[in-house]
Amino acid sequence: MGYLDGVEDLCKLLIVEDDTDLREGLAFSLRSEGYDTQAVGTMYAAWQAVIKAYPDLVVLDCNLPDGSGFLLCERIKKEKDLPILMLTARDTEMDEVQALELGMDDFMTKPFSLAVLKARIKRLLQKAAPKLRLVSGGITIDKGQCRVYKNEEEIFCSRIEYQILLYLLENAGRVLSREQILSHVWDSQGKFVEENAVPVNIRRLRLKLEDDPKRPQRIKTVHGIGYVWKE
Repeated sequence: MGYLDGVEDLCKLLIVEDDTDLREGLAFSLRSEGYDTQAVGTMYAAWQAVIKAYPDLVVLDCNLPDGSGFLLCERIKKEKDLPILMLTARDTEMDEVQALELGMDDFMTKPFSLAVLKARIKRLLQKAAPKLRLVSGGITIDKGQCRVYKNEEEIFCSRIEYQILLYLLENAGRVLSREQILSHVWDSQGKFVEENAVPVNIRRLRLKLEDDPKRPQRIKTVHGIGYVWKE
């Protein structure tokens, strides 16, 4: 009761690892656990993912081809309040001290146990759970449990409705075009989608979330452009 129909991607993970085999293996394993996982191999791609994809946790390699994982950690912590778990082949005490001083939330040396890594990721997400709540206009999204509430009453949403609503709230006050919503929700999955998919799901969300769906106050249409979530 209350969970999204068939939902699997409970939280967004970002894997930053330059070893292709390890990166793809970690991504596959974590996706099989139900996480919405993105994997990149450079510092530049990681930063772009942090500012565009809003991950809930970063698994970060210490050594990257275009920079240091320590520098990336410092940059992320200055801009975003999200947990970071560092993976490194270097097991010196100084590395661990530096990581912790930069605000790293956890630290594991290679080789490592996949089961232990998953347990530590789960623990970090549980610890960060209060931060995984978005609240705006009487609507609350619990990202940790993929639940939606209107004035404390739980609202059932389909997977697509949930993903659109989350995208709107994460960009509250910013106009999102249909193309941006299509790209974020559907194109990333490589699925064909009907042209009217966005307005159809927006209409369904309004029926569930608006006090007067014919005169929406939360999900506003910007004619000729797209939609915007009003605080």
